[in-house]
Amino acid sequence: MVWVCIGWVMVVAMVAAGATSGGEDVTYDGRSLIIDGQRKLLFSGSIHYPRSTPEMWPSLIGKAKEGELDVIQTYVFWNLHEPQPGEYDFNGRNDLVKFIKEIQAQGLYVCLRIGPFIESEWTYGGLPFWLHDVPGIVYRSDNQPFKWYMQNFTTKIVNLMKSEGLYASQGGPIILSQIENEYGNIESAFGGKGTSYVRWAANMAVDLQTGGPWIMCKQNDAPDPVINTCNGMKCGETFGGPNSPTKPSLWTENWTSFYQVYGGEPYIRSAQDIAFHVALFIAKNGSYVNYYMYHGGTNFGRTASAYVITGYYDQAPIDEYGLIRQPKWGHLKELHSVIKSCSSTLLEGAQTNLSLGPLQQQAYVFETQGGGCAAFLVNNNSNNATVEFRNKSYELLPKSISILPDCQNILFNTAKVNVESNKRIMTSTCKMNGVDKWEKYTDVIPNYLDTAIRSKTLLEHMNTTKDKSDYLWYTFSFQPTSSCTQPLLHVESLAHVAYAFVNNKYAGSAHGSKNGKGPFIMEVKIVLNDNGMTNNISILSVMVGLPDSGAFLEKRYAGLTRVEIQCTEEKDLYNFTTNYQWGYQVGLVGENIQIYREELLDSVDWRKADLSTAQPLTWFKTEFEAPEGNDPVILNLTTMGKGQAWVNGQSIGRYWISFLTSKGHPSQTWYHVPRAFLNNTSANLLVILEESNGDPLKISLNTVSTKSLPHYIYGNHFHKNSM
Repeated sequence: MVWVCIGWVMVVAMVAAGATSGGEDVTYDGRSLIIDGQRKLLFSGSIHYPRSTPEMWPSLIGKAKEGELDVIQTYVFWNLHEPQPGEYDFNGRNDLVKFIKEIQAQGLYVCLRIGPFIESEWTYGGLPFWLHDVPGIVYRSDNQPFKWYMQNFTTKIVNLMKSEGLYASQGGPIILSQIENEYGNIESAFGGKGTSYVRWAANMAVDLQTGGPWIMCKQNDAPDPVINTCNGMKCGETFGGPNSPTKPSLWTENWTSFYQVYGGEPYIRSAQDIAFHVALFIAKNGSYVNYYMYHGGTNFGRTASAYVITGYYDQAPIDEYGLIRQPKWGHLKELHSVIKSCSSTLLEGAQTNLSLGPLQQQAYVFETQGGGCAAFLVNNNSNNATVEFRNKSYELLPKSISILPDCQNILFNTAKVNVESNKRIMTSTCKMNGVDKWEKYTDVIPNYLDTAIRSKTLLEHMNTTKDKSDYLWYTFSFQPTSSCTQPLLHVESLAHVAYAFVNNKYAGSAHGSKNGKGPFIMEVKIVLNDNGMTNNISILSVMVGLPDSGAFLEKRYAGLTRVEIQCTEEKDLYNFTTNYQWGYQVGLVGENIQIYREELLDSVDWRKADLSTAQPLTWFKTEFEAPEGNDPVILNLTTMGKGQAWVNGQSIGRYWISFLTSKGHPSQTWYHVPRAFLNNTSANLLVILEESNGDPLKISLNTVSTKSLPHYIYGNHFHKNSM
């Protein structure tokens, strides 16, 4: 039985302005992108410039190119570039122009995903928090205040790219631009204002005249000429296709693993499974595949979104530290090479679809008038299959696709890995176990009288901190009206962590989780002053990143929602939730002074680190020498609890070792210290803020390398979940 697929429409969508001298004309039709009149079948990889360092960019891009990629795809991070309205930062890791020019220097194209909402497990989805204070604003809707700021930033980025000659029409590498991001997930929440917002965003982007196509991912109603694209792990199966026969089939996010949260296990996606779905997408007339992520990198500082760990997509073909992960990198490289060897046939040929058997075996065949022929033999069954194709017998491995660039010889099978695997080797270079080399400073527990912000209600956490800190102190004082036997402090919170202190002494803590519904509850037995003395209650509320997704993000609530002290006597319940005077302090003292910077260390009184008297909210500092060589450097923080770490004043991110997975393991113990952060000729300063009860004496400094494992051919694949 034969099904003949409807051919792609031979109508070029002339969305690109004529190329300027030295530039390339980027257009498209129903089959592919067309660059300078040539159809392109493109493989792309996401590498986000602020999740690595400028010193790492050349190597990362070079490894992507060696892996047979054609395009580097990146988001643009609004809250990094415009931290305050009209104030812009394009320096250091934020140097977008330098990143794109490095891609261009290595001969690759760029897909620039301006957004400017990006999600990306990035705090607040990339939106600057100051938007929250704009009167009448509704994010990502047909709302004039939001549209004004969104258009202003988008225009800023487009004009910056134009001024540097970075669009393909100017001779630069940018061939695609993206507006918005997965808006289809929430569009219905806004009703008609969602639909009109999509039209406005598309028209606004196109009117900026970049000289190339614009895309919207997961946006089935993307208006012409904007191309709707697919995100997910199985776009060859799930994508309904472009919403017009004049648009090509593009896959903007093929998830090479998945982001990890504190308390969550890593998601392992095999090279075989990725290759299967890439081959299937190409067999079904796909012409652009982007790996999200090809290199995930590191969420430095406080940039990770709610509960997301500091390492990002470490299971990608290039790991967090910039090392090639095998066999994933090599298996995909072979796939790209084989597909490119017959790309002309795939792009110019007519496609037919043949059934090869009753159990999910099919052939996708491409033939050109000049005699070119390429075939994909698909076995979507969990068992081996023997099939007949063009009078020859082929053995197909379970859940695999065999690629025949000449319709005769199998040059690649997605389930057969011929690449050596490797593993990472951690080499300890420095054990920081000398107590005499550590100093500590215990942060101040504020009481109500110490605070400058006052309110007779519980304030919302994010709107109070303005994302300047993870930490917000809630404080109050009270005197029981009668004897309170066995008092119990009851706290409900929609933040992520809470620590309780009673009369400056630590009482207990509790935390939520990424999948938690509603507030988490902290109940701790406390000791109160008697004889009519005042009691000072201080509760530290902690956000481990801001939310990054969902409709009406500007209305999201975090922080304490209920505070009570319960006594054994049933009649004695002290409720401080409403109509009670609260005092607030944003941030910790050491954080506000920035004692992690060498020039500000002397702002507080550091003392020898006697761990027998260590308390929560203690800062530790020491010095170390940079390891020799060029291997990536990590800190092993296995014995710490929860907090943040800085090297030479630069934050390497949050850690939360004490939040164990269901298997009893921390979600992350190794923390990347980029070589660019280190001094090679003088001592390096390490400062750690430990919120709970970690032991810094067992911290070690390590280098990371890889070692090839004995070669063997993999069959089939492991796929943890369907997504």
